[in-house]
Amino acid sequence: MVKQVRAARTRQALVRAAAEVFADDGYALASLPAISRRAGVSTGALHFHFPSKDLLAREVEAAATVSLQRLAARQDVPAARAPGAPGGSARPGPAAPPAGPAVGGAALRLLVDVSRDLVLGLSADPVLRAGFGLGGDPSRKGGEGPGRWWNEWVHALLREAHGAGELAEGVSPEAAAVAVVAATLGLAGLASRHRFHFSPHLVEQFWALLLPGLAAPPPRRPARPGIPAAESGPAPR
Repeated sequence: MVKQVRAARTRQALVRAAAEVFADDGYALASLPAISRRAGVSTGALHFHFPSKDLLAREVEAAATVSLQRLAARQDVPAARAPGAPGGSARPGPAAPPAGPAVGGAALRLLVDVSRDLVLGLSADPVLRAGFGLGGDPSRKGGEGPGRWWNEWVHALLREAHGAGELAEGVSPEAAAVAVVAATLGLAGLASRHRFHFSPHLVEQFWALLLPGLAAPPPRRPARPGIPAAESGPAPR
């Protein structure tokens, strides 16, 4: 039991160290000796857990995907599950409306909240940052990382928003999803390649620009019986 705990801790340390090296140097320049040094373990221990750099990169991508799913689960009710998971879907429904912008229904507010947590997580979590970076690294083939899960989740959520009448007339959920995914993955690239740090204000500005054209206007309240609508003209003296 003690050996199993020690092995699990070593594996976690290696994944964390690999994420930091991949995020700083990229996949091509990252070396296994550098990762083992940062993790504080021998190269023999590294090769025992991960025989190749590609397998280690895949483990970082898997860990980043789990982190992203947890970000979505914290905002969703019930907890979000990964696309394709047993008994799960890309986006379980329906969500309790979390705190969010004044414009938009429950699905759009969920998208705003999760994308905010994602962008902030890219600055704070090297595993999440490296996972997105590895998925788009041109020096590595076959990597997908959390970007695929994010793309599927955003598309599913915006289709749900469209079905609930939350999108403005004429807005395609597919086109809206492309815009959101492209923007967030672009920010992920900035975080990975340039160590760009984000603030909640930056995310608020992004949604302040996008959301008014994306969300359907709120329904007008019907006039209360016995109270005439206000008429134009000067106010009585």
